[in-house]
Amino acid sequence: MKGIFISLFALSGFFTHVAAADEPEPLAVKTTRTDKTEAGKVIRVTDFGVKPDSRIDAVIGVRAAIDACRKEAAGTLVFPKGRYDFWPEKSDKIEYFESNSVDNNPKTCPVVLKGLRNLTIEGNGSELVCHGRMQPLTLEDCVGVTFRNLDIDWDIPFVAQARIVQVEPDSISIKINRVESPYDIENGKIIFRGEGWKSEWWGCMEFDAETRIIPQQSGDTPLGGNWEKYTAQDMGDGLVKLSCPFERKPKPGNILIMRHSERDHAGVFILNCKDTLLESVNLYSAAGLGILAQFSENITLRNTHVMPNGAKGRYQCGHADGFHVSNCRGHVVVDACKFEGLMDDPINIHGTSVKIVERKDATHLVAKFMESMSTGMTWGRPGEKVGFINHATMATLGHGLIKSYAQLDRDRFEVEFAASVPDGLAVGDALENLTWAPDFTARNTLFGTCRARSLLVSTPGKVVIENNDFVSSGAAILIAGDANGWYESGAVSDVLISGNRFHPSCLTSWYEYGEGIISICPIIPQLDPEKPFHRNIRIEDNRFDAFDYPVLFARSVDGLTFKDNTIQHNTQFKPWQGRKAMLTFEGCKTVAVSGNNIADDVLGKNISIVKMNTSEVIVAPGQGILPLTSDQAAK
Repeated sequence: MKGIFISLFALSGFFTHVAAADEPEPLAVKTTRTDKTEAGKVIRVTDFGVKPDSRIDAVIGVRAAIDACRKEAAGTLVFPKGRYDFWPEKSDKIEYFESNSVDNNPKTCPVVLKGLRNLTIEGNGSELVCHGRMQPLTLEDCVGVTFRNLDIDWDIPFVAQARIVQVEPDSISIKINRVESPYDIENGKIIFRGEGWKSEWWGCMEFDAETRIIPQQSGDTPLGGNWEKYTAQDMGDGLVKLSCPFERKPKPGNILIMRHSERDHAGVFILNCKDTLLESVNLYSAAGLGILAQFSENITLRNTHVMPNGAKGRYQCGHADGFHVSNCRGHVVVDACKFEGLMDDPINIHGTSVKIVERKDATHLVAKFMESMSTGMTWGRPGEKVGFINHATMATLGHGLIKSYAQLDRDRFEVEFAASVPDGLAVGDALENLTWAPDFTARNTLFGTCRARSLLVSTPGKVVIENNDFVSSGAAILIAGDANGWYESGAVSDVLISGNRFHPSCLTSWYEYGEGIISICPIIPQLDPEKPFHRNIRIEDNRFDAFDYPVLFARSVDGLTFKDNTIQHNTQFKPWQGRKAMLTFEGCKTVAVSGNNIADDVLGKNISIVKMNTSEVIVAPGQGILPLTSDQAAK
């Protein structure tokens, strides 16, 4: 294969995975610091009273330095290498409506760059340490801003971890670092306390202590479905006994991640910006999404990692997605990055569908945000292109241009179009803003073990996914799109998935849309095989180390190629999926399967063809793939 693959490898010198002897040599993702000199005046935060390594609040001094950059059109803002602490008391309090985040306003923002042009923030390997619930870096209305050579972390993170010490039939004993995760026990429940906050333990996941892989089929319930009935007893020195006949028993020595707070602040928030670069940035923790980009253009992450801080022995990084791209445009590039230990998906690229709740006349519609964590945004602007979507079939009924936009309240807004909307458009159907739909490239990146999936892509722009490693516990790649559930829009039209390595851990636990290692799974209540939702997807020259049957599940695609891939059978995990087809095509058109190298012992060398004409699937000779009826392939 032309791709170069990364085996599981050391993360900043603390994580070693013993790979199978036949795995390819690791590809070293760069972790070196960059060193470049930018044009323009150089301003140092230490010239404004900021004292590195003092643990004194740096908020006021850094704010003054940013103001000086604005007044003097500086080219570089320098943090001399050191530790810089940020506290909430003097931080800016700003109302932001952030996609896929809890609306807990105002947001606490210690470092805010607003309206700046062509500025590089040079960290020199400095560590920004945050205290309390806050959003470390906020960019708004900026052009050409670069963050370089920075680490972001908390002394007291918003997720606790414990080592599983002992497992008995009716109890589990765990050891918690009380310095890093202070806690009390109230009425038999663990209450974690931080800097200005407290919250009860309400979610968990398990990591293998050695491999950092999520154990097979532990998923969202590593202690079983009855775990919340536990009673906690403090045994002293961080040792806690959890009494309950847990339905699932974790492995002694493994790490139990204890989730106890909501996602309400991004680690880095990029709003209404253009040409943003994060280079050699390590985001080790966050109070919500890692890096969130919203209504911004041209964003690049290079050698930037959203992962746990190995130097502190941590296994978990943040609550939700590592890099969340909502309603952006231009080109979004992820190159030589790492994503590890996340509570949700490493990357999610999507738009936002909204539901039509009133059709006032031929040109005026009232629409509503349907996802509670994606409300209040300015969804449209005059001149922007909108798609009109039938929510049942997901067919686009036509397009229109926005003439005027008015927010009615946090959830609803009114749109006036330049011409009449389609006659068949009705209340309950949806709108999609097509102006904000980026091209996307992900290359040379490690999608390490995280809860749920690895990469979600829902954009009609050009998508290239090449030379990456996928180690997810759910589906590795999800191409979705809907106007009925999450309301994350974006039918794809040009996707290349090439030269990637899909590790054995993919699809070891069940999460939404885990239909295959690659899952093309739009939500379409009334599937019409003559009107596919997605189109032009090429899956070429990849390596799948599959322990179970499902490799590819594809629903409602016109123009799907699966060729020159290598599929090996791996026995590291036991098969458990109900789906017994290697390749499933449902409601698709123009499907071609050719040139694949499939090992003789691969499970289920077969194809399931559902709700479509079998003539739409062309399998080249020599593939050794047999057809399978839909009844045999069903879950």
